[in-house]
Amino acid sequence: MNTQEWSYRIKSVRQKRRLVKTDRDKQLIQFDKRRAELWQQKRLLPLVPLEHPYQRGWKRFFVLREDLKHSPRTAFYETLLAKINTVEYHYDKTFKRKKRPKKRYGYEVKQQLLREFSIYSWDAKKVNLTDDEKACFTCVETFDVKTRRVGIKYVFTEPWRYKLKVTPHMITHIKLMDLDIERELSYIADHIDNHNLEPRINLLTRGRGYRWSGWFYEQNKYINKIKNIPRYSPKEAYLELET
Repeated sequence: MNTQEWSYRIKSVRQKRRLVKTDRDKQLIQFDKRRAELWQQKRLLPLVPLEHPYQRGWKRFFVLREDLKHSPRTAFYETLLAKINTVEYHYDKTFKRKKRPKKRYGYEVKQQLLREFSIYSWDAKKVNLTDDEKACFTCVETFDVKTRRVGIKYVFTEPWRYKLKVTPHMITHIKLMDLDIERELSYIADHIDNHNLEPRINLLTRGRGYRWSGWFYEQNKYINKIKNIPRYSPKEAYLELET
């Protein structure tokens, strides 16, 4: 019997399975869109001042040197500093960190530099600098040891005009919390984590379905516990896995 000749067409088993899978994928896409909307709403919530501000570590940034604040171009360098300044935070006022493993044991002061621009940002006019400010930068060729690639960046030629300043990092405002947004975000996160839906959502929305280290970890129910046990191990080695 040919179902193509009928006035209406009966769906095959394969078509029904495909419809179920397509409908489920549409639901996952809606989950991702709703999560993005909630994140945006959470990001736009206003800041609320604290009744009792408190200190949370230290922050370090660049300021103009005292002996250059009376020069004719003080306003120019102050404006430029607002565009290339960097801020770092640390729990210790000395901003020291442990040395790399290949070096001797001890601590070293963490290096902090002014903002540097890549060649793409420079050519795409995304740096928001005037012609006079661009004249203060020079093109430098760099070599990345990890990627073994040669790159080009634009560096400020007169960093001696600024110095680092360390001040307490005071928390004076906090983000306003919306319980409805937090509740719905928690529900979506639990549903995605419990059913391991993040790789599928990532494949549907961004086209990258492979596993990133640190992003998609293997769940406990998918881990083969007896994989690393030797073949001729005693029975007690398998019984310990059940406890």
